[in-house]
Amino acid sequence: MTWSSALKDTARAGLTVERTTLEPLVAVRGACGVAIVIGVLLGFGSPALAVSSAFGAFASGLATFQRSWRPRPILALAVAAGLGVSTFLGYLAAFDHVVFVTLLAVWTLLAGMAWAIGPVSGLIATQTVAVMLVTVTLPTSVAGAAQHGALIVFGGLVQAALIVLFPIRPWGRQRDALADALAAEADYARRLRHDPVAPFDPQPLMDARHAAELTPSQARSRPRQLAGPRGVAERLRPVLAALADPVLGAPPEGPERDRARELLGAAASVLDAVARAIRTGKPVRLSPETMATLEVPADGPKLNGAARRSALRLMALLADVVEASDEPVKPTRPTTPEERRHLLRPTVPRLVPVALRALRREARWSSAIGRHAVRVSAVACAGYVVGTALPLGHGYWAPMTSVMVMRPDFAQTYQRGIARFAGTLVGVFIGGGIAVLTHPGRYVCAGLSVLCVGLLYLLMQSGYFVVSACIGAYVVFLLGIVGEAWSQTVQERLALTLLGGLLAMAAYALFPVWETTKLRDRLGDWLRTTGDYTLAVLALHARPADRRPRRVREALLDCRAARLEWDEAAARAQKEPVRHRGISRSAERASEAALITMGRVTMLMEAHLPDRDAEPSPAAEKFATTLRIALPTAVEAVRVRETLDWSKPRAALTEWQEKEGDEGVAVRASELLMDALEELGEALSPGMKGKNRAKRRG
Repeated sequence: MTWSSALKDTARAGLTVERTTLEPLVAVRGACGVAIVIGVLLGFGSPALAVSSAFGAFASGLATFQRSWRPRPILALAVAAGLGVSTFLGYLAAFDHVVFVTLLAVWTLLAGMAWAIGPVSGLIATQTVAVMLVTVTLPTSVAGAAQHGALIVFGGLVQAALIVLFPIRPWGRQRDALADALAAEADYARRLRHDPVAPFDPQPLMDARHAAELTPSQARSRPRQLAGPRGVAERLRPVLAALADPVLGAPPEGPERDRARELLGAAASVLDAVARAIRTGKPVRLSPETMATLEVPADGPKLNGAARRSALRLMALLADVVEASDEPVKPTRPTTPEERRHLLRPTVPRLVPVALRALRREARWSSAIGRHAVRVSAVACAGYVVGTALPLGHGYWAPMTSVMVMRPDFAQTYQRGIARFAGTLVGVFIGGGIAVLTHPGRYVCAGLSVLCVGLLYLLMQSGYFVVSACIGAYVVFLLGIVGEAWSQTVQERLALTLLGGLLAMAAYALFPVWETTKLRDRLGDWLRTTGDYTLAVLALHARPADRRPRRVREALLDCRAARLEWDEAAARAQKEPVRHRGISRSAERASEAALITMGRVTMLMEAHLPDRDAEPSPAAEKFATTLRIALPTAVEAVRVRETLDWSKPRAALTEWQEKEGDEGVAVRASELLMDALEELGEALSPGMKGKNRAKRRG
């Protein structure tokens, strides 16, 4: 993609306004937190203190709207603590520009590295840099610095208290994540009726798993309706695919295929009903027609062999998911060992070593996070020096804009930079126009600023352009509380916002970290994790008595994570103004299709595991051993652009077929697996195409 095309795409994306589901009560609660802080400090303090401390309530409320599965009060308190510390240190260093710029460089570097922990941590750290820039205007004493820090913390405490005192749809995000996963499987079942090899996006299941991770205190109050369906949904997906598959399931045409379509449609209806029940906290409602479809026909079985086994397992799992979700919604303490088992989310103190390991892992020059931290630190310092040198006042707006728009990847940085300036332009002119027409007083300005915050919280997910417009108007009215002229605010705000955005975008252009050059590494990681998942399943077919479901489960989760990283990297690379380096778009798409097929075939083998007392298969074990030896070489070949060689696994599969025939599920699935691996080799090494086709014909 050329630079002109990349800029057009990022500008279009940055100015896009999305239609999203609104949460008005949550927005009102967050705006009330800001109103309480401003009102208290206007009544008992001064306008200047009200303006500076309002940022604590505003930023704490902002963090509670982020996509995190931790309790909202914890997020508000974490932001309040970070804002208080950064404000205190900033005031102490504000007596000298050199000292303050040094502190700003170190603090911004650490804030940039916080993205290694996660996007929510990165956002919270970014807010601490912003408050250091906004609230620090004049030097003060140590006691004064502690007072200002305490006032910032007060805003976060107010937001946390409101969340505790006025809970709105508790466990709502967890309910939505689980319901979305079930609805995604319902959609998958419907697509399988018409396309037996339809792909499935595992993202909803991954989100549901993250939502199910609990701290011990959360585990004591989680509704029972959220405790069981996710695990059943995980087991449902391979069964749906096994029933629909034309090779390992129902035949492509005929009465058995018609029966499979009926079962898939009924499964979709059940999953949709369970999703609605979980989302709303109500009992499951199923139609008589659906229940009749999920019974064995009176005139005898209409499915045979592997398809019949899949159908019976599907009926049992659907009954389990309905039973697991059709429970009382009231919170209950787990009483039995089975109920006490849950995915553990580390508490905040236990998260410290995890965060330190993440920071240590990304503290290298080749890391996108590490380079982002260096880049944002340099831009913030340069913006602060230039902004304070200009005769505009409020010079901190330039570095604050840079810090708020900069992200570790190209597309988001440029989208946010364009949206920030355009949104600010709209917001300050709307706020300035209202100020010209109404000449609001101090308390009216306070009310209008709270209104802008409420609109911001309400329209948070509509796009950064809308968010920037609300912030622009909010700043106009907030500074109006202390008597700032709107015309001066507009001029300063626009000029310095433009400067900060240009500095951010120029920094990424001059010091980039392109995702395009790393695509082969991401593809190699995906092949490695998918291969580990395949080997774990093949081991169960080779030695049924040595069943270790946990190993298969962990390999599947690693495979999903690698696929997600690939998807995100490919999406980012597609927006970068960089010529392809190492892999073309056609090879990228073909490789992706081959690895998706490899994962789907492995999932089908997992759905047809032999009984624990079945005889071991030496031929299957030999095939798995050969594949295990070939995979590391193939992964390295993907990374360094060499030819992939699957000749030895193909020979081992041929020997397996000669010994046991082609009727076994594992043998047929392994044939599909080898076809997928050879298609991967063809995609990455075009010279192998004719050779592999000749082998298959032979």
